[in-house]
Order: sequence, then structure tokens, then C-alpha cells
Amino acid sequence: MKSLVTGGAGFIGSHLAERLLEKGDEVIVLDNLSTGRLENVSHLQGRDDFELRLDTILDEAVVRRAVADSDRIFHLAAAVGVKFIIDNPLESIEVNVQGTENILHAANQDKKPVFLASTSEVYGKNENVPFREDDDRVLGSTTISRWSYSCTKALDEFLALAFWREKRLPVVIGRFFNTVGPRQTGRYGMVIPRFVKQALLGRDLTVHGTGEQTRAFMDVKDAVSAILALMENDDCFGQVFNVGGEKRISIKRLAETIKKKVGSDSEIKYIPYEEAYEEGFEDMIHRAPDISKINEYTGFKPENDTSAILDRVIDYFRSNEELI
Repeated sequence: MKSLVTGGAGFIGSHLAERLLEKGDEVIVLDNLSTGRLENVSHLQGRDDFELRLDTILDEAVVRRAVADSDRIFHLAAAVGVKFIIDNPLESIEVNVQGTENILHAANQDKKPVFLASTSEVYGKNENVPFREDDDRVLGSTTISRWSYSCTKALDEFLALAFWREKRLPVVIGRFFNTVGPRQTGRYGMVIPRFVKQALLGRDLTVHGTGEQTRAFMDVKDAVSAILALMENDDCFGQVFNVGGEKRISIKRLAETIKKKVGSDSEIKYIPYEEAYEEGFEDMIHRAPDISKINEYTGFKPENDTSAILDRVIDYFRSNEELI
């Protein structure tokens, strides 16, 4: 089978491309490197079963050719990271909405299966933790930039589900919760790589807000397993599934744990959200998924706990000092 991975030079996409090649697929990666890195897929280049196309999903002709050359599509290309969204609001909206529309229209020509990567951000400020797929969305004002990401990804979901209902395009949606692992950078607000790099450098670990907010983290290896499990079960098409870890940890506790694992003397410094992002910035107090639905449909459960995830990330940065 020939698989197209949009955003395949990114963090999750590059790991997915590797797994697909291991399974015997031919893989086409389409990426404009806005947040992806050539280094993430450099070890794959030169293989007969791998092709990297450096271009944008905003170009309809490019998308049509890539989809026509593939049997199935894993659509991971998107503007990601709170910091990136705030700094690049217009680009984020265009990429997330127009890019996804281009993918769905192209896939619909021959009804090619599509996995659409979505996000836990769609739940907004809902405090009904753990989140279920049919929970209400609770959002802030349009004057707060971060909520544009939630809205664009929700619109992606509406588009995908409309293509399923009206066109019978086989599409499945995975809402990712705080996926972590090697190749993830802290450039766009991702907390674990940022803390790890700060601890290794002996700098202050900068906690945004009070640190009492909690998150459930998932290893990228588990995320890839979930993606494949969803795409390989026809009963999953036309549905939305949470993809994430099961146990929450506070950001304060996370910082303390990373300090201990690294053996760092770094201090933990608390920074107001307004200083870290923008005036009026809002964050979720708690974020964790109910993953009973994906378990029911596919049997998927994450295999790596938070401690194992942190060990992998710390080892990755220690082995790649140029990234610190």
C-alpha cells in the first residue's frame, strides 16, 4: 500500500512514516517544513519506498497529485503549538482550514481513506475531565488568539464528518492529547522538551501560571499505534476518537520530576501567562481524555507511562546535544 503522510517531516508524522515503512508500505511525505525538520526524515531519504515532497497543502494541484499517487492519506499537516498559533494567527487559520479542505476534496475523487489529526484543544475550557468525544465545547472570546486553533480544528472535524455523511468518504478523526517523544522541540510551547532542555542546561524551569494545571501525556510510539489501529478498522470511519494517555500529572510535579531525573540544580520559576504568551491568555486547568471508545473499537491502550516518556526524551536530548 502507498501511504501519503502530510506533515510527515514533523514530530508525529516522521514517526508514523517510519512505522509505515516498517510495515511494508511505500510512503510519500508532503511537508513545507514550517514546523517540520528535514533532520526528522533524513535517515529515510534515498530509500526506494520513500519520497519527500517539499510543498504546501495550500496548493490544490500539489495536493491532488500527492493524493492521486497514494492509496490512503494520513493528514497531520497543520499549524501546531500554542506559541506558533499566537505568533502566526493568519497562517494558522489558512493552513488548518483551507489545507484540510484541499485534502478532503482530493481524497473524495476516488474515496481514499483519510485519517485526520485533530486536538484536545477542541474541548476548550470544558472542566468535565476526563473528556469524552461527545462532550460540549467551551471556548473563550475571539479576541484571545489561542481559541482560533480550537475553532479551526473543530471546523476540520465538521468538514471531515460532512464528507463522510454526504459523500461517504471514509475518514476517521483522532483527537491528540499532549503527545511527547524524541524529535519534539520546545519551540512552540511544548512543555516537556522545554523543561528537559532547561534542566540539562542548568537554567530555570519556567512554569506558566501556577503549575497546578494537569495534563495527561502520551508517547509518540503509542500515538502511532493508535493511528494505525483506527485506520485499519472500517467501523471507525465517520467517527471521532480521543488519543491520549490515561494518568494526569500537574505541571509543577512534572518540572520537579524532570529536575530529579536529570540531576539538575535548576530552579523552578513561575511566569504569568500574559508574560509567556499574550495579554488575556487563557489556559485549561485540567486536560485528560476518556479513551474507553478507542479501546472498545480497537483494543488500543497506551503502553508507556509518564516516567518512561520522560526517560526517552531526556536520553534523546543527551544524545543530540546540538538540539539543546
